[in-house]
Amino acid sequence: MAVLIVFGPLFAAAFAGLFGNFIGHRVAQIVTTGFVVVSALLSIVNFFDVAYGGNSQTIHLATWMSVGTFDVSWAIKLDTLSSVMLVVVTSVASLVHIYSWGYMANDPHRSRFFAYLSLFTFAMLALVTADNFLQLFFGWEGVGLASYLLIGFWYKKKSANDAAIKAFVTNRVGDFGFAIGIMALFLVFGSVSFNDVFAQVGDHTATTLAFAGMDIPAIELIAILLFVGAMGKSAQFFLHVWLPDAMEGPTPVSALIHAATMVTAGVFLVCRCFPIFELAPNASAFITVIGALTAFFAATVGLAQNDIKRVIAYSTCSQLGYMFFAAGLGLYGAAMFHLFTHAFFKALLFLGSGSVIHGLHDEQDMRKMGGLYKMMPATWIMMLIGTIALTGVGLPFAALGLGVLPDLGFAGFFSKDAIIEGAYMAGQQGIAFGNLAFWVGVIAALLTSFYSWRLIFMTFNGTFRGDKHTFDHAHDPPWSMMGALVVLAIGAIFAGGLMKNDFIGGNSAHFWNESLPGAVHGPAVAGGDADSHGEVVAHGEPAAHEQPDNGHAAADEGEAHATGEHPPVWVILAPFVVTLIGFLAAIYAYLINVGMGARIAARGGPIHSLLYNKWYVDEIYHFIFVRGAKGLGDVFWKFFDVRIIDGFGPNGVAGMTFAAAKRIAKAQSGYVYHYAFVMLIGVLGLTLWILAGAGGQ
Repeated sequence: MAVLIVFGPLFAAAFAGLFGNFIGHRVAQIVTTGFVVVSALLSIVNFFDVAYGGNSQTIHLATWMSVGTFDVSWAIKLDTLSSVMLVVVTSVASLVHIYSWGYMANDPHRSRFFAYLSLFTFAMLALVTADNFLQLFFGWEGVGLASYLLIGFWYKKKSANDAAIKAFVTNRVGDFGFAIGIMALFLVFGSVSFNDVFAQVGDHTATTLAFAGMDIPAIELIAILLFVGAMGKSAQFFLHVWLPDAMEGPTPVSALIHAATMVTAGVFLVCRCFPIFELAPNASAFITVIGALTAFFAATVGLAQNDIKRVIAYSTCSQLGYMFFAAGLGLYGAAMFHLFTHAFFKALLFLGSGSVIHGLHDEQDMRKMGGLYKMMPATWIMMLIGTIALTGVGLPFAALGLGVLPDLGFAGFFSKDAIIEGAYMAGQQGIAFGNLAFWVGVIAALLTSFYSWRLIFMTFNGTFRGDKHTFDHAHDPPWSMMGALVVLAIGAIFAGGLMKNDFIGGNSAHFWNESLPGAVHGPAVAGGDADSHGEVVAHGEPAAHEQPDNGHAAADEGEAHATGEHPPVWVILAPFVVTLIGFLAAIYAYLINVGMGARIAARGGPIHSLLYNKWYVDEIYHFIFVRGAKGLGDVFWKFFDVRIIDGFGPNGVAGMTFAAAKRIAKAQSGYVYHYAFVMLIGVLGLTLWILAGAGGQ
């Protein structure tokens, strides 16, 4: 079963890619979609068997490399962490395949497109089921290759080619750090196997490595290098610049890459390597700061973007920041929980935006939209569901201790609020940058609410601001596209409430089964009982009790909270309050005071210009790296190469030869007495030479 899950999409990709011109588009679509759907169904079966049945296993397939002491196998690791990722990847990939039947119906190269989709799916599956760092790196690079092909699928568009190259190059920067980290792992531990490395990590806390003339703790250095790889793949600040430009690919690609798969690989890497990061507090603090900075940066930029897909792309970047600062604080379960819920509502938003673009004949500028709820009611409802889930709208009844009432909300409410509350409790315990992460999380939630509802109001409310002919022909997508949206909407509504207790509640220790720290790992950081939506995980010394065998008793007695602390009521209510403020502000700016946003944009100003131009990061990078590299190249080329090497080398010799030849050529005057004079000088010279030789003897 596991082999078919992982390698089925690879077979489909090869079949459609190699024989697409012979079998036709329909057969290629059926084969690729069929194998990915089968992988999804088997992944669900595997999830219940592993997560709830406790049947974790590692399936050895073959010896991959064996050189001296470097011995690497190809194996499929099935634990709860990988099983969760299998469900996320294959379910979203299946729905994207199905959605693409309608979205790409008129594209003449759709066989190639479906082959790329399946190749991407295989690479991601190889990544999440890896048993060692080298196998994970194989999937890591495979995902990078497939994303390059998908982003640049419409290769005749210069912007698509540029975006694909930008994504590929930016990811190579992070991957370079990741590769060095793997080398350092082998240097320190003598192995790249997860089991071997994690078993030894506690024995190397005092080990140092010489780096840049300094002795650096090996665990800290390795953790930083691994995270550099995660920064590139998951578009964290400094290495985020590829993500918005990747919108040049077809919209299904945006959903696949930016919702649940490629960009979450970095979060998965940090969570998979939690034994390393638990012993690297400085690296974890760095992760917290970068994650918080990314969450805030991307949320601010999303306020001023007008391309509907770019707004959602920056939203993805911001939500990834939440996941990373959660992982940096030791809230691994909460990070994975948000990854899980985020997959549903973000894929829903991307595919919903694709329906809008499809219905408006490829229009993506929200300034040319409006009033579409009349023409596209089903798409409007799907986008509303995705927006409510993203903004984390919900009522924390249970967390406030209001009797038997449960928490009510869509998926993002449970996972995002768990991260925010957990960050607050981590800060109260003195964990580095916990308070910073909490306040950034709250502010980013406010901004997320505003720009998300701004997107809804600009797209679906008010009057249409584009071409009337386009509006008159706007329509909801066919059921091949709408069906995928409905399934994702169900996940966006129910995934949080249904899975909360397993991911971060009283059953988490049993659920994760050592693939991640359970709810009783480390001192508690989030309050309430198992039914509240705070996670009880943070860096620090182990909890003072043992987890009961059934995984529930601790939660029932409140023992999972080793400190006995609960978040204050204002902390529990803060996400709800700021979300409501953002919603009301968007209503005022875009429904009541119509045109307010357009007037602010028309006036410009330093703040709007800063946000509209994405903090000028691209311009800064262009000045430093592009122009800097070009200027450095000019120095080496024009000065060292042309003037020094060529000037004193071949060009210099040639110039001297040419100058000498010109002087000698003047002797070829055509007059006999000139030639006689030269001959006389030659004879005299030869005579003197002979006489000088004879005198020497």
